[in-house]
Amino acid sequence: WSTATETNNSGFSVERKTPLDERWIEVGFVPGFGTTTERKSYSYTDLNLSLSSYSYRLKQIDFDGTIEYSNEIFTEVGAPKNFALMQNYPNPFNPSTTIGFSIPQTSNVSIEIYNVIGENVASLVDHTLDAGYHKINFNASNLPSGTYVYQLKTNGQNETFVETKKMILLK
Repeated sequence: WSTATETNNSGFSVERKTPLDERWIEVGFVPGFGTTTERKSYSYTDLNLSLSSYSYRLKQIDFDGTIEYSNEIFTEVGAPKNFALMQNYPNPFNPSTTIGFSIPQTSNVSIEIYNVIGENVASLVDHTLDAGYHKINFNASNLPSGTYVYQLKTNGQNETFVETKKMILLK
């Protein structure tokens, strides 16, 4: 979204609701530019959503506490189109990190962690998951510092997918 001008703009509270929960909840805040006569552009990305429909609105908040709501917008989060393994975050990490992945169809999924000599040091997932965006936390407090690789393997109805990425544990 963008503004043509701003007067005493503290920022924007990004609010979301679902068809199952008719309450608006704040999911983020984007600071404003105060007072300006220049056009300003903003964006917000709402991550890790389930497959569903969502409504969003902005609550613009002035420094004096005055608020104004935008119109609602509606969006649909559908299944991803491709299999994908995301880079863990944070990386390097100590002692835990999050690994995200997406699967476009119900699939048997495994995520394994290996050390640099190829030994399996952890199994994070080993079961069937529905299509969608997923994330899993990996706690490596029992492992020594070093470089590790994590591998996503899927076996879906129509295809098999394998992808591997590197991560660094620094204690």
